[in-house]
Amino acid sequence: MTPTKWWHYVLLAIIVSGLSILALVAIAAAIIYPSLPSLDALTNYQPKLPLRVYSEDGYLIGEFGEERRAFIDISQVPQNLKDAVLAIEDRRFYQHGGIDTTGVLRAIKNNVTGKSHEGASTITMQVAKNFFTPPNGKRTFITKINESLLAIKIERTLTKDKILELYINQIYLGQRSYGFAAASQIYYGKTLDKLNLAETALLAGLPKAPSGYNPFINPKRAIGRQQEVLRDMYRFGFLKENEYQAALKQPLRFKEVKRSRDLSADYVAEIVRETLYAQYQDEIYSSGLNVFTTIRRSNQEAANNAVREGILNYDLRHGYRGPEAMLDLGSLQSDDDTASNNKNPLDNALDEFETFNGFIPAIITNATPKSIQAHTKYGDDIVITGKGLSFVEKMLAEKDPAKHLLKAGAVIRVLKTKDEKSADAWRIVQLPQVESALVALDPENGAVRALVGGFDFNRSKFNHITQAWRQPGSSFKPFIYSAALEKGYTPATIVEDSPLTFSASETGNKAWSPKNYEDGFGGPIRLRQALTKSVNMVAIRVLNDIDPIYAQSYITRFGFAAKDHPPYLTMALGAGSATPWQMASAYAVFANGGYRVKPNLIAKIVDHNGKVIMTTKFDHAGNGAPRVIDARNAFIMNSMMQSVVRNGTATKALKLGRSDIAGKTGTTNDHIDAWFAGYSPKQVAIAWIGFDKPRSLGKGETGGGAALPIWIKYMETALKGVPEVQMRIPDGVIAINIDPSTGTRDEGGIMEYFYHENPPPLVESALPPLLEDGDESGFNPAAPSQPQRLLQPEIILPSSPPGKHSQTVPNQPPNTDHTDAQGHATKLLNSN
Repeated sequence: MTPTKWWHYVLLAIIVSGLSILALVAIAAAIIYPSLPSLDALTNYQPKLPLRVYSEDGYLIGEFGEERRAFIDISQVPQNLKDAVLAIEDRRFYQHGGIDTTGVLRAIKNNVTGKSHEGASTITMQVAKNFFTPPNGKRTFITKINESLLAIKIERTLTKDKILELYINQIYLGQRSYGFAAASQIYYGKTLDKLNLAETALLAGLPKAPSGYNPFINPKRAIGRQQEVLRDMYRFGFLKENEYQAALKQPLRFKEVKRSRDLSADYVAEIVRETLYAQYQDEIYSSGLNVFTTIRRSNQEAANNAVREGILNYDLRHGYRGPEAMLDLGSLQSDDDTASNNKNPLDNALDEFETFNGFIPAIITNATPKSIQAHTKYGDDIVITGKGLSFVEKMLAEKDPAKHLLKAGAVIRVLKTKDEKSADAWRIVQLPQVESALVALDPENGAVRALVGGFDFNRSKFNHITQAWRQPGSSFKPFIYSAALEKGYTPATIVEDSPLTFSASETGNKAWSPKNYEDGFGGPIRLRQALTKSVNMVAIRVLNDIDPIYAQSYITRFGFAAKDHPPYLTMALGAGSATPWQMASAYAVFANGGYRVKPNLIAKIVDHNGKVIMTTKFDHAGNGAPRVIDARNAFIMNSMMQSVVRNGTATKALKLGRSDIAGKTGTTNDHIDAWFAGYSPKQVAIAWIGFDKPRSLGKGETGGGAALPIWIKYMETALKGVPEVQMRIPDGVIAINIDPSTGTRDEGGIMEYFYHENPPPLVESALPPLLEDGDESGFNPAAPSQPQRLLQPEIILPSSPPGKHSQTVPNQPPNTDHTDAQGHATKLLNSN
C-alpha cells in the first residue's frame, strides 16, 4: 500500500523506528549475551557468613564480619514471607521469564499518567544486580540491558525456587544485615519462623530503601511501608480480609541492634576472635565458622550481675560524684534542628551519651527532695522515688544551692531494675571509675564457665582477666605455705608473730620493717591460724626459713613464671604480679587434688554446614593432666583454706551454707588491689577489684570487704543445686589430736592433719612458757620437723615447647601501663 496521507508517513516512521530499535536490541543482545559473566557465583553460592561465637549451651555471644548473614534454605522460609516479598516486589515472579513485559507496560502507563511512580524490576533482575553489579556502581542504559539479559540467563539456568532463595539470602536490609534471616535477628531478636505477619511484612518492605524504612531511625515511615505491603498482599489475594485487618492491628516491638545476641560476654567473644585471627587472619570474618565456647549461660549471667553489683556497691560506699553534664533545657527546646528530624530535643541532646552495661543516660526535667523526673535516652519519661534515690539522698537534701547539682538539665545515669513486689523500678547510678573482673572454671578439666573482663567491653576493651598484671597480695600466701609443707612444716607448726626488720641487702631494695594488716603482733601462732587470720609476720618468717629461691621455683608448679615473682621476702605477701587467669589456674590445683589443668575457652568449631572441624581435647585431673603437687599437700592446703572461710578473713562466705568451699582473701598495700580466690571441688572463681591506674580503693576496702561479696554473689548461682563434695583424705595423711596452744600431741585437744612421716611431737621439750591466750596463742619451736618423705615418685613437670602457650589465651608480658606491679617486688605490704 502506498502512503497517501501524512499520518501514514508518521505511522510508517513509528513502525520502522520500532523495528530498528528491536533490531538494535537483538544485535546488542547477540553481542552482549555470550560475554555475560558466568553464573558460578549463583550455582555455587557461598554467602559471606560472619564468625559466630556461642556458649556451650548454644546461646549467641557475638559475631564478627562486615556483613551480618544467616543463610536459610528456601524450604525453611515461612510462606508468609514468600507471599509478602512477591506481593510487594514481583507478584508475577512464577509466570515471567526474568523480564516481566506486562509489568514494564504497566509501569510505563502508571508513570506517564501519574497514577503512581513504580519500577519494573523483577526479583530475578534484582538477583542479577546484587551479584554482578558493583555496589554504588554507575547505573547506565547498558548496565540495565546487561542486568536484563543476565536475568534471562539466570532463569534458563536456575529454578524459580532457587532464584527466590538467592534473593531472600542476599538482599541488603539495613543495619549491616544481608538476607531476611539475619534481619529478623537484628530487628526483632528472633528467627523468621517466630515472626508474626505484621513483623514479616515490615521486613518485606525494606529492600526498596533499607535506610529510609529502617524502623530504628524512621519508625513512622517503616510502619507506612509495612501497611503498603499488607495492602498489596490483600489486594493480590495473598491474604483474606480478616487476616489483613488483624495484621494491621498487631503491635510491633523492635529490639535494639546491640541486643541481637542472646548472652552478654563480649570479653569472651574477643578472646575467641583474637585466637582464630592469629591462625586464619581475615578469612574468619566471612568463613561462617561457629565457635562453641565452654561458657555456660547461667554462670555467665551470674558473673555479669556479680561484677556489676560489686561495682555499684563500691560506689555506694564512696558516694555520688555528681551529674555528668549540665544542659540548658531552654536552649534545647528552642533548637531549630529538632523540627527537621521530628525528634524530641532531649533525645537529640542525649545522642552523644552512650549506654554502658545498662547504665542509661537521662536528663532531669524536674527535681524535688523526694523525687526526680527524667527523660531517658530511649524516650522514656520516668519518675524515681524511694530506694531509687538512696545513692543521691545527701545531694538532694543539700541546703547550699551551689552544691545542689541534681536539678533540671542535669545528665545522670539510671538503671532499670525489677522491684521484688510488682512493677519496674528505676535507680540513680553513675558510671564507675573503679574496675572489677571475675573468672570461673571447672577445676577438673580447665573449662572456663564464666569470664567478665571489666565493667563494660564497649567502654574499655582492656581485659582485666588476661591482661591486668596485678599484685595478688595475701591471696598468694597459700602457694608459699604449700611450699613450706614440702619443707617439713605442718598446719600445727608454731611460728612467731613478732616484729621483723630486714636490711636492704636482704630485701633486694631497701631496709624493710613489715607490719600485719591490723597493727600489733600476736606472738606464737599455729600455721593454720596464721593463714586463717592472714598474719604477715608468719608468712615472711616461713618464706625466710624455706628460702625464697626454693619458693620461687616451687610456685612454677602452679603455672606462675619465676620472673614475675622475684625471690625476695616480699614474695610472701604477694608483691609479684599475676593475672586473674593465672590465679584461677593455680587455685584449681588445690581444688582438684594436685593436678594442673590448662584453662580452655573453646570447646569446638563447626563450619556453616554443621560439620565439626575442631574439638578441644580436655585433659582431666587424674587423666591426662600432670600431677604437680602431692595429693596430701593439696588436701591439707584445702583444709587450711576452708578454715579461712569458717573462722578467718572470709567468714562472709558462710552465707552460702556449704562446708566444701575454701579460699583466700588478698589486699595489697594501700588497698590498691582487692582479691578473693576461692573454690569448691566443682568450681574455682577469682574476683578482683581495683583501678586501672593503680590507686587506693579507700580505707577498709579489703579482699574480704570488696572482692569477696562479688565471689559470693556469683557462687550463689554457680553452686546452686550442686551437691557438696568433700575432698577424700589421701593415703599418707593422718589425723592426730593436738594441743592448740603448743601444736604437740594431746588426746584431748583438737584434730589436725599431718603427713604420716611428719607427725607432731609426742611431748613438750624445754620451751618458753605458754601465753595465756586460748587457741590463738602458743610457742615457737626451734624449727619445724624435717622435710617429708614422699610416698609416691618424685613429681616431674612436663616441659613446654618453646612458644607453645595456652590454646585460647596467648602468653602476655606484664602490662606496666595498667599494673605498675613489676616495679613493686619489694614494696612494703600490709596485706590480708
